[in-house]
Amino acid sequence: MEPAVESVRSMKKSKTEQKVQRRERKTQHTLLRHAGISTTQQPTQNLVVSNGGLGNGVSREVLLEVLREGGAVETLLMPPNKPYAYVTYASVEDGQRAHRLLSGRVLQSQGQEVTLYFSYVEKVDSEVGGVPTLPPGLSVVEEFVSLEEEAELLQAVDWTSHTDEVTVQKELKHRRVKHYGYEFRYDNNNVDKDKPLPGGLPPECGAVLQRCLSEGHISVLPDQLTVNQYQSGQGIPPHVDTHSAFEDPLLSLSLGAKTVMEFRHPDGHSVGVVLPGRSLLVMKGESRYLWTHGITPRKFDVVPASEAEGPGVVTSDPSNLTLSCRGTRTSFTFRKIRHTPCDCAYPSMCDSQRPPSPPTLPVADSEACQLEAQYVHRVYEEISAHFSSTRHAPWPRVRDFLLSLQPGETLADVGCGNGKYLGINPQIITVGCDRSVNLVGICAERGFQAFVSDALNVPLRSSSFDACISIAVIHHFSTKERRLAAIQELVRLLKVGGRALIYVWAKEQEYNKQKSKYLKTMKEQENREEGCRSGDGEPVQQDRTGESQENMSDLEEEHAEKPNQTKLSVHTNRTAFVSQDLLVPWHLKGEKNRGAEAACGGEDRAAARADQGRVFHRYYHVFQQGELEELCGLVEQVKVQQSYHDQGNWCVVLEKTP
Repeated sequence: MEPAVESVRSMKKSKTEQKVQRRERKTQHTLLRHAGISTTQQPTQNLVVSNGGLGNGVSREVLLEVLREGGAVETLLMPPNKPYAYVTYASVEDGQRAHRLLSGRVLQSQGQEVTLYFSYVEKVDSEVGGVPTLPPGLSVVEEFVSLEEEAELLQAVDWTSHTDEVTVQKELKHRRVKHYGYEFRYDNNNVDKDKPLPGGLPPECGAVLQRCLSEGHISVLPDQLTVNQYQSGQGIPPHVDTHSAFEDPLLSLSLGAKTVMEFRHPDGHSVGVVLPGRSLLVMKGESRYLWTHGITPRKFDVVPASEAEGPGVVTSDPSNLTLSCRGTRTSFTFRKIRHTPCDCAYPSMCDSQRPPSPPTLPVADSEACQLEAQYVHRVYEEISAHFSSTRHAPWPRVRDFLLSLQPGETLADVGCGNGKYLGINPQIITVGCDRSVNLVGICAERGFQAFVSDALNVPLRSSSFDACISIAVIHHFSTKERRLAAIQELVRLLKVGGRALIYVWAKEQEYNKQKSKYLKTMKEQENREEGCRSGDGEPVQQDRTGESQENMSDLEEEHAEKPNQTKLSVHTNRTAFVSQDLLVPWHLKGEKNRGAEAACGGEDRAAARADQGRVFHRYYHVFQQGELEELCGLVEQVKVQQSYHDQGNWCVVLEKTP
């Protein structure tokens, strides 16, 4: 009987191994398809551990304990938010042992079961980006209060009382909150400065605030306090504390559990900042006025495994990341009430300086002319130098179209901008026109033939051009009739048999399961492609869709005002479009602006600095799939030769017929 029992055991073991091997093959296919990770059957000292990543809730400490059963671990790389990790053992033999012993191992991690699967890889990509820095004006002072002071401050907040006359307490969706000194009102995202709460700030805060004063973190004592309590899994949406409500700086004291707060610049660059218990966060200047800050609702944070990179910053170094379990955190946010309008250097986020109301979508042609004059023509005149400095490389398929023209043929570039397409094919005769006087001047400086003209009425002879191009222009017209007229004007210029290439920004920024550069590109594109006139790199601006939502402090979604449907919304860049007609911000900056500032003195220098921080809004109509072809179908003597989607743009090639 004993040999038979042993045979059954061997068979069961074989079935288990076969199951693990099937799972391994499946995870290898998934790694290749979704992460581009190629595995190998040849044993190596490098292995990828599927399901063993931070994204699965597996911490570095837990994973290392298991991996060391296989042998001596040299490195462990855990990319942030990924479901896999890389381990390098001291030898190939250790790698083989780990693969044999650990593949199929079930872990108990964060209250759930996770099964690890191991695969060999030839090499591990260990490149690490630059160490992120804190936003300008931001500082984190660790252990600012003692354990005794922490306990005293927490004891001072009575969460059981809801009828206290000296405070205002609210139960919000993602946290509970208590106000002292002045109530912050979520219906208008501001404070009623004529109605202070009796009692002022808790006396227990006095010693802490005096220390802030003596150490230079503030110059005057705050008179408003908001206490937020977050349970594990709770957070607060990204926001900028209302400029008109509070002075600079802001102080936030973290008590209890550690958390990570994300700061995001309008250009899309973000920094995760670790806030340990008993630490003081100081937000001054740019970090207070321009960067949004928020806490993502989750139960675990990705944090540095060691503090070697310096306090406060979450790095992207996969060799130094782990998970931190959140607990109950209470924040004391101290602010000074502002009694005069804010005149900061960041008008894009300043409710004291922004226009009182966004424009409405035009109906009549006269309204459309007014809208385009203010939100297209005037903007390009103001930003022309900065805009031109970002316009260098031609788009490949536009370049191919131009190079397909025969020597001696004629081309009209309607809406030529700074003329970047006028010199692509030196063997053809080119002329450009643009509504912007300044951009046409730049064309002249570069030696190109160009003149000022509206794209709806080009003063050139009919049927005189072999080709026309309209690149990222027609989406600036604000009615269907005007967009149709712009296409008709292109066709009028063409000879019979001539071709026109048209590019417009697409509402579908993800097409055939591929995201456009606009959605994918963040920090690395920063100034190079910021504010593209079309869809391959709009400037990133943390505007909200409704005017009352732009500068929310302690944002609460239930109280956010819904935008009027007839008004144009301000698009939040690097996100999918929620409407077809919108305003897109452009942040003015560049060396030329800094040079002008340096040449000024006194008030003139301040004005130049304010100009550099200005934000302009341009009108766009983003086209839905099929809309451009449908519009072209309304034009006589035209057939669509080709239509395609190119990096977030809808494009057509038209041919003029007899």
